Amino acid sequence: MRVALITSEPGHPLLSRTAALLAPGHPVDVLDPRTPPPVPEPLAGVYLLKARTPQALALARNLERRGARVINSAAATALCQDRTAMAALALDAGLPFAATRTSTTLAELASGPALSGPVVVKSRHSRRHDVVARVDSAAHLRDLAAAHPDEPVVVQDFAPSDGWDHKLWAVGDRLFAGLRRSELSPEGRGATRTLPLDDLPPGWPDLVHRVGKVFSLDVYGVDVVDLGHGDPLIVDINAFPGIRDQPGAPEALAALISRESRT
Repeated sequence: MRVALITSEPGHPLLSRTAALLAPGHPVDVLDPRTPPPVPEPLAGVYLLKARTPQALALARNLERRGARVINSAAATALCQDRTAMAALALDAGLPFAATRTSTTLAELASGPALSGPVVVKSRHSRRHDVVARVDSAAHLRDLAAAHPDEPVVVQDFAPSDGWDHKLWAVGDRLFAGLRRSELSPEGRGATRTLPLDDLPPGWPDLVHRVGKVFSLDVYGVDVVDLGHGDPLIVDINAFPGIRDQPGAPEALAALISRESRT
């Protein structure tokens, strides 16, 4: 069975190691969404959507219309790029997601009523190099708006924590966890360190699996802040994150692909 990667970075550690595990029984093709070649026939058994550009989503939708199995689906991937839609679905499903309000642009937000207390301002549309900033004052907000006046944004109240984000990842049924200094902390973002699953507060693994079911995701990440005493607050959900340096992640992805190829 052939496997195809929809990505412009086939050398990504997770993808390259997974491809090596699949070979030679599962030849791996690469479809670069920046310059998509004609899709070979017959269709591959499984396509991995490891890109989030409009071109990648369009390619995935085309493949799905032709009956291909795409992990994650184009619809699920697109949903996780829209933080307004993400928050609405998560809260409707009863997930402990941060309350999220939307502003048409940063300029509009800065010209509106004063914000009460520190908040986190994020680009509405998740992508590389998007806006993610803690805002503590009207002056800070004006400076941010001056730099990105037309950026659609969402606003979440800042959740006090110990300065560490829990990075939780799922690959099919397998879970992985890490701790990373929050990019909103004074120290700034640092390297992610692996966290044993046994060190997670009770109920957190089940919470991650619930996210996958609600969002129809097979490979995904959940960013969680511990509000204290193991009380979780989800602040972001990512479709097909990098999951770098997590022992067993390539093996889990290869196993997921093998299972999907038999269904």
